[in-house]
Amino acid sequence: MSLKIGIVGLPNVGKSTLFNALTRSKSAEAANYPFCTIDPNVGVVEVPDERIDQLIKIVNPAKTIPAVIEFVDIAGLVKGASEGEGLGNKFLSNIRECDAIAQVIRVFEDPDVVHVHGEIEPQKDREIIEAELIFADLQTLDKRMKKAEGEAKSGDKFKRAYVDLLKRIELHLHQGKLLSHMDFTKEEKAEFYDLHFLTMKPLLYIANVHENEVGNIDVETLRKKLDISGNSELVPISARVEEELGSFSDSEAAEYLETLGMKETGLNQLIKASYRLLDLITYFTAGVTEVHAWTIHRGWTAPKAAGVIHTDFEKGFIRAEVISCEDFIANNGEIGAKDKGLMRLEGKEYVVNDGDVMHFRFSK
Repeated sequence: MSLKIGIVGLPNVGKSTLFNALTRSKSAEAANYPFCTIDPNVGVVEVPDERIDQLIKIVNPAKTIPAVIEFVDIAGLVKGASEGEGLGNKFLSNIRECDAIAQVIRVFEDPDVVHVHGEIEPQKDREIIEAELIFADLQTLDKRMKKAEGEAKSGDKFKRAYVDLLKRIELHLHQGKLLSHMDFTKEEKAEFYDLHFLTMKPLLYIANVHENEVGNIDVETLRKKLDISGNSELVPISARVEEELGSFSDSEAAEYLETLGMKETGLNQLIKASYRLLDLITYFTAGVTEVHAWTIHRGWTAPKAAGVIHTDFEKGFIRAEVISCEDFIANNGEIGAKDKGLMRLEGKEYVVNDGDVMHFRFSK
């Protein structure tokens, strides 16, 4: 399954610089003025995973396909964007296509980099972005509400219930709250799925901090500064550090991170946070033809997991041969794991675990 994260933020918060650094590219123009990114830039990034490196050493495949995340650098927006300010609603369609939103918030101070509102107020910046998403959803809701209320005049109880649901949503949005913070049943979500509300999308925060601070940031203090709840994913990153890392060798990068007091790159932290946010896991297929990492949602059964390879695998699923990644590696591959009785045959009800190495049997 594909995974697409939209990077949003006010102009000059370091969004495009971060995008360039994360994707190790120069496809997004980073300049010291607003709206330098007009069309979304897309970068595909490999998901770092030590397990796939170990599988490769054991299997020695002809080809390797790691899991990937697609980052989309979306044009900067300003207060009033939902009413046509700045680039207006151009950013909205780009966000709607993403699985989650990563909001970049500028925390660093730099007199040489202008702020679109003249001063650094991270909490206010966060509130502006979220307000624009809420206003956009209210506009979407208003259009549907008029139609739904007209249809409900027929007296149909289901259409009346739909209007009541929309009014609950409207009240929540008018209170300045994201729909992702509202409780819905599975059936209710299906009712308004076609509206593609922006504030229903999972949201994580990237705090762009000064390079001298990134290694010893107190995340809880940062949460309070941004007024972000403890349940939200918050990743402190220095876009400048990530940019510098792109020109280093692996050994140089490791040494640089150590001097900064960092255990891993901001990119790795962001990818892990994205997986947690969307509740994703990875399973592997491993053979001499290829070693392939597959991204699925936690809780998926074996047939559904097989379906990401090909729909025929899901439709004709018979069983799955499963070895945990740890057992596969510890016993130097499939044969060694089989000899110790560590390969399991699992049926249609089996829930896939993170790191499972799987081989599917299916009927054509």
